[in-house]
Amino acid sequence: MSLSDAHRTVEAVWRIESPRLVAGLARLMRDVGVAEELAQDALVAAMEKWPESGVPDNPGAWLMSVAKRRAIDQIRRNEVLARKLGEIGRNLAADGEGVMPDFDATLEDHIEDDLLRLVFVACHPVLSTDGRVALTLRLLGGLTTDEIARAYLVPESTIAQRIVRAKKTLAKAGVPFEVPVGNERVARLSSVLEVIYLVFNEGYAATAGDSWLRPTLCEEALRLGRVLAGLIPDEPEVHGLVALMEIQASRLRARTGPDGAPVLLLDQDRGRWDHMLIRRGLAALERAEALDAERGPYTLQAAIAACHGRARTAEETDWMRIAALYAGLAQVAPSPVVELNRAVALSMAFGPAAGLELVDELTAVPALKEYHLLPSVRGDLLVKLGRLREAGAEFERAAALTRNERERELLTARAVAARADT
Repeated sequence: MSLSDAHRTVEAVWRIESPRLVAGLARLMRDVGVAEELAQDALVAAMEKWPESGVPDNPGAWLMSVAKRRAIDQIRRNEVLARKLGEIGRNLAADGEGVMPDFDATLEDHIEDDLLRLVFVACHPVLSTDGRVALTLRLLGGLTTDEIARAYLVPESTIAQRIVRAKKTLAKAGVPFEVPVGNERVARLSSVLEVIYLVFNEGYAATAGDSWLRPTLCEEALRLGRVLAGLIPDEPEVHGLVALMEIQASRLRARTGPDGAPVLLLDQDRGRWDHMLIRRGLAALERAEALDAERGPYTLQAAIAACHGRARTAEETDWMRIAALYAGLAQVAPSPVVELNRAVALSMAFGPAAGLELVDELTAVPALKEYHLLPSVRGDLLVKLGRLREAGAEFERAAALTRNERERELLTARAVAARADT
């Protein structure tokens, strides 16, 4: 096997196995940073040995074995961990491999629990939002710092610093490697879901750069959501989030034209939507609603997405139901952005004047002052009311506020078209 082939194989195996590897080691070492360092040692060993010896029959087990030996060595060397060595000493071996079967079982028998613990640690609210996102993609997605940096259009050093700070913060705060219970679990779960949806949204509508979409981030968020749904199948909002992402992801192929320009929802070719993802999303939504009749914010958003997913044409969209669902969402999770989306739904259900009335109220909200979608929505409603000169000014303002080049081009073109028709 060539060196390049071996390295590609190592990288592929790492992407699959690293979350389990780090999770198992973190439970033993009680330190996420140390666990990742040990896992990285195993990765380096594979990079060095596999080109010469060939890829082992079970590469994941090989990585785990190397990481476990490194863990044992570190425990033995570190006097600070002497007490821990005593606690798990029965599981350590003195044979040539340095690992007894009991120690193997200690890691592998709890792998699903370990993954769930790692999810809650990586998304812990003690971390900044940027730190949670970077650490989650690093530990649970197996992405390199370079891959994360390219996805978010920031220097690799910035991502590296965020990850280092996050690990230090977790260690300093003494965050336990465990699944929270009771009210704490509910509070912490909302942080986990927020991180996953932040990753998805950055892929679905990039905040900056030359591309409107970053499908890799959508795929990674979906994978994490599905893993979480498997780990805690009785949490309705987990299934609600998965449903929301599945249905939204179904539109990815239709969200851009051949030249990469954005295509708005009502203008999309629905024949290009992925109907398998829609079916999966509807099934996840049904599961969420069966678990809890009192729908949470992600389940409500999934129900809104389902209205679009079920409509064969834009004209068949049930805007009355969407407006009602947004009213419910505004009660459960009130925010200016929800109100802006509700205004769009009201305009489609009851006419542009109804939507504009609410949008005009939102122009006084400080949180939306720099939000480009507010003037964008207002411009669209003004076009429908025939107030084209005002609409052109709103589109220009929206274009100046967005940091995404593709979106800026679309908004500028709309501003030019509105002024041309005056």
